[in-house]
Amino acid sequence: MKIRVRYFASLREALGAGETLDLPEGATVAGARDALIGRDAAHAAALARGRALRCALDQVLCDESAALADGAELAFFPPVTGG
Repeated sequence: MKIRVRYFASLREALGAGETLDLPEGATVAGARDALIGRDAAHAAALARGRALRCALDQVLCDESAALADGAELAFFPPVTGG
């Protein structure tokens, strides 16, 4: 399945506005984060497991156990962002 990933605040500065990601059926937000971490050093640093990040699935806050569906939009952002 293919999902759209969007980044906000400092993540957007490090990784750009977003990208698409191909994942196996049944993947979760945690699986998507792990796949992105494995892309390159910039992704590994920005999305590192020790870093506190919030995520939203189709514009609804979620935790990393949330299941993804084909065509979903997954967003990552720091826990506090400016206006």
